[in-house]
Amino acid sequence: METTMPDFTVAIPARYASSRLPGKPLLHIGGMPMIRHVAERALAAGARDVVIATDDARIVDALRMDSVTVLMTSSEHRSGTDRLAECAERLSWPEDRIIVNLQGDEPFAPARGIRQVAELLAGSDLPMATLVTKIRDAEEYNNPNAVKVLLDCQGKALYFSRAPVPFLRDDPGSLPSPAWRHIGIYAYRAGFLKHLSRLPPSPLECCESLEQLRALENGYGIAAAAALAEFPPGVDTQEDLDRANRFWADREA
Repeated sequence: METTMPDFTVAIPARYASSRLPGKPLLHIGGMPMIRHVAERALAAGARDVVIATDDARIVDALRMDSVTVLMTSSEHRSGTDRLAECAERLSWPEDRIIVNLQGDEPFAPARGIRQVAELLAGSDLPMATLVTKIRDAEEYNNPNAVKVLLDCQGKALYFSRAPVPFLRDDPGSLPSPAWRHIGIYAYRAGFLKHLSRLPPSPLECCESLEQLRALENGYGIAAAAALAEFPPGVDTQEDLDRANRFWADREA
């Protein structure tokens, strides 16, 4: 039986400052600012609208695009979730509107994956949803920039960490099977997004610098599923940016 694609908004937080890669949203991939690539992926996913929340006029200037709304938001926000909650208030999103939070450093996010996380939330009784993918090697498993996620038997997230978890006590250094990497995409309804933002930053969130832990620490479940389409790694470092440009060049060849 065919399922109807849920109505959803894609919201993209885009902060100019980045300790590892300053000015990241405006750095070019294939001759175009990275944030424009992300916006185009969101449009390709079939969202009813695409909103970019930024704190810098240079990003606004780079995003003169049809069908994309750009909001200047407070520079005081601690997380992308908080930045999007401001959008929810200012744009008066209905409480039950599905919002997909697509990170501004995912220039090759597949349209199918963006739709998938919206569909996952629409079919769940949990307030949040996200996607994961299998970790392929020990280098990725031990990389703190690759966020690991532990799942329960029903596909709910138990914990997210930059550390290599779970730890195999009887075979240290080995790669568990399966080991999951978190893909930095979320879906939640606008009402829960605003509620989550009003909660204070949680201890584990601050420790790991992972905003999704705020939901878990406050007792809210996060539905997770293996991505049906491959998400190439996001861009956090200069090495990632160089890789992204090679990936773009190979696709265009």
